[in-house]
Amino acid sequence: MVSAYPFLAYADGTEGQYYESDEKNRIVTEYYTQSLLESYETGEVPAAAKINDKIELEAKSAILIEQTTGKVLYEENADEQMPPASITKIMSLLLIVEEIEAGNLALDSIIQCTEHAASMGGSQIWLEPNEEMTVDDLLKAVAIGSANDATCALAEAIAGSEEGFVARMNEKAAELGMVNTHFDNCSGLDADGHVSTARDIAIMSKELLNHELIHKYTNVWMDTLRNGETQLVNTNKLVRFYEGATGLKTGTTSKAGCCLSASAQRNGLNLIAVVMGSDNSDKRFRSARKLLDMGFANYEFAQIELNLPNENLPVTGGTEKNVAITSDQFKSFLLPKGSKDKVTVEYNLPENVSAPVSEGDVVGRICIKLNGEDLGEAEITATQDIYTMNFSRAFLRMLEYTFKM
Repeated sequence: MVSAYPFLAYADGTEGQYYESDEKNRIVTEYYTQSLLESYETGEVPAAAKINDKIELEAKSAILIEQTTGKVLYEENADEQMPPASITKIMSLLLIVEEIEAGNLALDSIIQCTEHAASMGGSQIWLEPNEEMTVDDLLKAVAIGSANDATCALAEAIAGSEEGFVARMNEKAAELGMVNTHFDNCSGLDADGHVSTARDIAIMSKELLNHELIHKYTNVWMDTLRNGETQLVNTNKLVRFYEGATGLKTGTTSKAGCCLSASAQRNGLNLIAVVMGSDNSDKRFRSARKLLDMGFANYEFAQIELNLPNENLPVTGGTEKNVAITSDQFKSFLLPKGSKDKVTVEYNLPENVSAPVSEGDVVGRICIKLNGEDLGEAEITATQDIYTMNFSRAFLRMLEYTFKM
């Protein structure tokens, strides 16, 4: 049985919740005492940095992005390749969730642990060979407790082997444009050539957070397995102590140092902060918090009203003289706070369009800018079909006119 707040770290730096000793890995024990937990709630929080300020981070590389747009709000050495430790599991979780959503795996499916999965070491829930556990419980163990054995068990169930699953991880990384990442295993244990970057981790974090199912696990502080016999405490302290935290994943090894991909949401703004290579756990959490604080203090989503200058556009050579047009009435943009009044809207419409025109055709664009920089655009489209005027249509039109007289 485990204590209420156990956090045990191996000498090689891997981390997680454990409930028996392991001399091979020389477990070093630390405990989340109540006073330590309370210090995260009562500790002084420095003022958030402003846009373009240099943020004093205790990490070798870092990046802050807005989740829905992917816009980079801050970065330092974001493309430096480094061992990602258990942040690797973000990609593993992404592939697992995709399998569930595709109907290839169910949360109540039973997975049997193999000898290989049970031998993972490091962060684990001490699965025994042939022990059975549901996909739901294994996901808890991965997302909350960073369990290597649970990750491997799921990987093998999906791809037949860890190697097959890792091949899928690398394929997905390439698909997402993670150009500086290569995975060698599914759990994040140190291995030659197993590398990623803060930018690439932000990319896969963004992709994972787009799946609603993962939120069932990533923002849970404590849970249990095996009918309450095994307790899980989230390795990500921000889940409990940072307002709006939604996840996501910690990672620690001797080569990687302490890493973190932290996500949070406030007032409709979703941020992802990635820090890599911190000297200790507290430094990674402080660094991530500084990044998130800067984002929430300085950015917001604002609705910009888009009023078309007219509702019709002249048509040449058509059966009608004008075509009705439309566009979005409002569009939201990520803006520095207080800058909405400086946004300009430019309507790019031709003097006329030539027939034929089909409903849905793009006939113009609206460009939205802030201080001359493009924020985005909206399409102006036709809302009706206009045919080309030919002899037959002209003749019929003449007959209609004649009989109306």
